Amino acid sequence: MGERENIEIVRRLFAAVGREEIQAVRDALADDVMWQSPVTRVEHRGIIWSRPRHGPEEVMSFFRELSQKSRIEPFRDLTFTAQHDRVVVEGRNRGTALSTGSTYDHDWVMVFVLRDGRIREQRHYYDTADIEPAFIDE
Repeated sequence: MGERENIEIVRRLFAAVGREEIQAVRDALADDVMWQSPVTRVEHRGIIWSRPRHGPEEVMSFFRELSQKSRIEPFRDLTFTAQHDRVVVEGRNRGTALSTGSTYDHDWVMVFVLRDGRIREQRHYYDTADIEPAFIDE
């Protein structure tokens, strides 16, 4: 697939997530998908979903866990850039930690790798310090 087609696939994924169309999200994933959000090597007390996911079912578990912990507002300021099989998305969003009622706002970058029209890898980079305090009730 070409770069424009890859961008369109990722745009459709974002639209499906925004509409909470879980089956459309699942259909966009390769059978051997690797998903990591956030990309980190340490555990974060408030960000319980921060571990690598392998395969579509684990990615669906990620979305379930995230929706049980956070109410995420629509993504904004999205910029899509593609090169070969990679699509990089820069954006920002706000959310509310359901356990504390605290809000967060953060900028992020997601890197997608596509193969045969499906998402093979996703790595979500953001500063966990922008989010974690909202989830910790002190």
